[in-house]
Amino acid sequence: MPPTVSIIVPCYNEQKTIRSLLDALLAQTHPRQDLEVVIADGLSTDATRARIAEFTDEHPDLPLLLVDNPKRIIPAGLNLALGQASGEIVVRLDAHSMPHPDYVERCVRALQDGLGENVGGVWEIRPGADTWIGRGIAAAAAHPLGVGDALYRHARKAALVDTVPFGAFKRELLALVGFFDETLLANEDYEFNARVRKSGGRIWLDPAIRSIYIARPDLGSLARQYFRYGFWKWRMLRRYPQTLRWRQGLPPAFVLALLALGGLGFAWSGFWILLGLQIGFYLLILAAAGLQSALRRKDLLLLPGLLLAIPAMHLCWGSGFLWSMIGGSNRPRESKT
Repeated sequence: MPPTVSIIVPCYNEQKTIRSLLDALLAQTHPRQDLEVVIADGLSTDATRARIAEFTDEHPDLPLLLVDNPKRIIPAGLNLALGQASGEIVVRLDAHSMPHPDYVERCVRALQDGLGENVGGVWEIRPGADTWIGRGIAAAAAHPLGVGDALYRHARKAALVDTVPFGAFKRELLALVGFFDETLLANEDYEFNARVRKSGGRIWLDPAIRSIYIARPDLGSLARQYFRYGFWKWRMLRRYPQTLRWRQGLPPAFVLALLALGGLGFAWSGFWILLGLQIGFYLLILAAAGLQSALRRKDLLLLPGLLLAIPAMHLCWGSGFLWSMIGGSNRPRESKT
C-alpha cells in the first residue's frame, strides 16, 4: 500500500499563486486517497482564503485543512501544519511553488529507497512579473553568479547536499530532530537540515524531483528578500558555524570591501582607485554573464536585468549579514521565502 502523505504549506497573502499550487497538487500522481493538504495561513488580508475555499468546493475529494497562523512567520506556520498533519510522510511546499505532477511520487520513492532522511529536488525559476526586470530577476536567481553553488537551483546530478528547499521526510524524523525553529524568520529549512545532518541523517537532492518557483517581481521585493536572507543566515551560523560555505562569505566580504575602500579613500586617494578597480572588475564579470544569458535565451533585455538583479542580491544579502553581525535590531519579518 502507498504511504499516506501530508503536504504542508505556510502562506500569507498569496492570492496570485495559491490556486496554481492547489491545481498542481490535484495533478499529483501519488494516489489522491493517500494525500492530504494542510495550509497554515497567516491571516491573509487578500483573497487567498477565498481562492482556497473555491478550490475545496470544486474538489472535495482532495482533503484540505486550513489552519490559522497568527504569528505570520514561516516556521510557526510549518509547525502548526505539522501539528495537524496525519501522514506517514510529510512534504513541505510553499504557496508560490508548483510541483511537477510526479513530485510527491518521486519524493516517496527516494525515501522508501533509503536515499536520504530528507529529500528534495530543484527549482525551475520563473518570473514573478512579465517585465524585463522580472525576467532578469528570475534569470539571476538561477545563475551560479547569483546563487553560487546552491545546487537546488541548477543541479543536474543527484547527490547528497547540505539542504533542500522543499523537503520530504518521514514523520518519525521529527521525534529525532524536532520541529522547525521559530526563532529564525528565514533559513528555517537550512537550520532544520543542519539538525538532520548532525543527527547522522542525509539530505538527498534529485534533479528529477522538480518544482516551479515564482521569483520576486521587482527589485524592491528582491532587495528585501535578500536582506532578510542575509540577516537570518548570520543568526543561524552563530549556532552552526561549521555549516558556513564559501558562497555565503563572499557577499559580506564584498560589501565590507566597498565600505572600507570608500572610507579609507578620504585618507589616501589610492584606495579610491582600488575601489574603482574592484567595481569595474565586478561589473565586467556581470556584463559577460548577462550577455551570455541574453544571447542564449534570445532576450537582450536580460543583460540590464541581470546587471541590476545580481548586485541587488549580493549587496542586500551581504548588508543584511553584516547588520546582523553588529547586532542590528531592525529585524526583517517578511513571511515569504
